[in-house]
Amino acid sequence: MGQQEVFSFLKSHKGKWYTSKDISKLLKVSLGSVTNNLKKLRKTEKSSLKFKIVGNKYYYLFKN
Repeated sequence: MGQQEVFSFLKSHKGKWYTSKDISKLLKVSLGSVTNNLKKLRKTEKSSLKFKIVGNKYYYLFKN
């Protein structure tokens, strides 16, 4: 499981916000793996990913 899988998931579900827990369940991979990959993507894919913090949860969206 890598950044590309998480990025591809978000890209294929444009317009919808997801938490790392949502992505983890839908891809059937560990929450820790998804969280770590999303942290990396936040730094490298700033032009394609949008995130917001609500309370203590991060929500992710592929923007385009």
